[in-house]
Amino acid sequence: MKTHSITFLPDNITIQAAAGKSVLDAAVAAGLAVNSVCGGDGVCGKCRVIVKSGKVTAKPNMFLDRREIQRGMALACQTFIDGDVTIDVPFESRVGGVPQLATEDAIRYGSISDWVGEGALFPHNPLFQKIYLDLPKPTISDCICDQERLYREIRRSRDIPIMQTGLAVLQRLPDILRQCDWKVTALLGCRGGTVEVVDVEAGDTSASNLGVALDLGTTTVVAHLVDLTTSKTLATKAKYNSQITFGDDVISRIMYGATPERRTQLRDVVVNDINDLIAGLVVDAKVKLNDVCMVACAGNTTMIHLLCALNPANIRKDPYIPAVCCPPVIRAAEVGIKINSRGLLATLPSVASYVGGDVVADVLVSGMMRSPDLSLLIDLGTNGELVLGNSDWLVCCSASAGPSFEGGGITCGMRATNGAIEHIQLGRNGDIVQCNVVGGSKPLGLCGSGLIDAVGELLKAGCIDRRGRFDPAACGGRLREGDSGGQEFLLFPSALTALGRDLVLTEADINNLIHSKGSIYMAMECLLDHVGMSFDDLQHVYIAGGFGNYLKIDQGIRIGLLPDLDPAKFKYIGNGSVQGAKMALLSQEALKNVQDQIAGAMTYLELSTNHKYMNEYSSCLFLPHTNIEKFPSLMPAPQKQTDAAVAR
Repeated sequence: MKTHSITFLPDNITIQAAAGKSVLDAAVAAGLAVNSVCGGDGVCGKCRVIVKSGKVTAKPNMFLDRREIQRGMALACQTFIDGDVTIDVPFESRVGGVPQLATEDAIRYGSISDWVGEGALFPHNPLFQKIYLDLPKPTISDCICDQERLYREIRRSRDIPIMQTGLAVLQRLPDILRQCDWKVTALLGCRGGTVEVVDVEAGDTSASNLGVALDLGTTTVVAHLVDLTTSKTLATKAKYNSQITFGDDVISRIMYGATPERRTQLRDVVVNDINDLIAGLVVDAKVKLNDVCMVACAGNTTMIHLLCALNPANIRKDPYIPAVCCPPVIRAAEVGIKINSRGLLATLPSVASYVGGDVVADVLVSGMMRSPDLSLLIDLGTNGELVLGNSDWLVCCSASAGPSFEGGGITCGMRATNGAIEHIQLGRNGDIVQCNVVGGSKPLGLCGSGLIDAVGELLKAGCIDRRGRFDPAACGGRLREGDSGGQEFLLFPSALTALGRDLVLTEADINNLIHSKGSIYMAMECLLDHVGMSFDDLQHVYIAGGFGNYLKIDQGIRIGLLPDLDPAKFKYIGNGSVQGAKMALLSQEALKNVQDQIAGAMTYLELSTNHKYMNEYSSCLFLPHTNIEKFPSLMPAPQKQTDAAVAR
């Protein structure tokens, strides 16, 4: 097969690529993470590159105008190599930066000491423990075998009815016991109802027992390094999931992973991310990698399948059946995670194809399953997962929201990293009153919370109507015809942006957001209708997820994403996924509660076959809703007075 040399700038990385290979595939092979929201289908326009020299063949597309094509700009997924070529990958086309991280201090709903420890909800009883043992030496009257001697001494301080030990440990056990004069540290890992003697170390090494709590998200991967003895979080890190190159959403990745080879590729990509994070945590905390012996991971059902290289194909096919909902505890090395060579990986259980362990962790952290009050939990992202219930019952569902909450599918959208507008306040005619940019630099684009603010503010100022269409008379000269047709609103001119390019919001962008918020709101109504209740019956609404942590309640209500309730009923729980994983890591009882009382007790409502969802979804495609009476606080004053008179 004929190959060509392809050089990527500004990295100056050169690789050999087969003739006919797409530039996007070559970039992935070169280790470059290029934005590809659609997974290489050519329908998002985010993987723009510049062909500096060489011969390529490019398919026609709707995203590039004549001037851009003349400059050498092309879509990486629709451009194919015909000879030696040099490609520039601009900043805005890269999956780069560090996502905003809700640290222990930034989480607004409780802390680990509220949940695990003396006098807390769950006892401190980690999934992985180290016990120092001074074993009595064998005598003619005490001549049990080495393994039983070890087990007997462990059971003097621990109630462990079932123990097991791997052959590799048994092979080394006689020598290590005698070489260190019977003074050893036993490494004990919880594997369901069995405790494994994972390893035996010479001397007393019990002081350093570390674990990693992992939130394996579709967009971001978050890791916390935890001292399993003290429950203290030693370091936190996050990065974007490099699988983004294969598609922004789980459906794109399921479709990409159609073969065992591709599933292995998807697994290896995300495991490399996990290993990078763990290596960074170890350096930051100044500890040894070998002392990290346990990983507890919470993630959606698809991400857990891809982590384990399981076939996820049936997740997206009727009747939507995953391969597994509660994977067994395995050696971390089996999937390539680099910690102690005999360390373990535990994953929180899923409920269904689209309600995973991350949502189960959110429920655990919220505490809604322990209260008689009716509560609603919303985890906002590419998919919106919702849980309704109390201490007696839980019912859940998932609604496809699309990528707009994370900046995808938006003309100037981006993820919540440096340069993203996270909050914006507009005045009359849409003039900028205040703008918060992540990192404090010039704006680069709109992340999800910034997009919701912008649309909410434009609606408040009268610049758009309830259908999301611009009113030229109210836009103060900021409205213009866009390059690809349709009207666009100028938020920032090129001189004020990080890329020297106008930052705009189009009617198509607003329409994307309206469809996303409509899906979530309709899902809430369906859950409540399923149990014969209404929004008025809710005592608490918990908002989870990285995006949800930065959502303004008033803006969420204004656009019809959130129900029109007393703001005091809303509570943020931050990254409940990583916090729930941490609780499970630190308490076997917390993990059992997750398995039996949450995942095991949750009823799943499938919205794709729900008549109310399918028939009434279109009623949500207004700002805030077709029926304005559902949002009384937003009704015009005369209408409120009329309604009050009718009530009298």
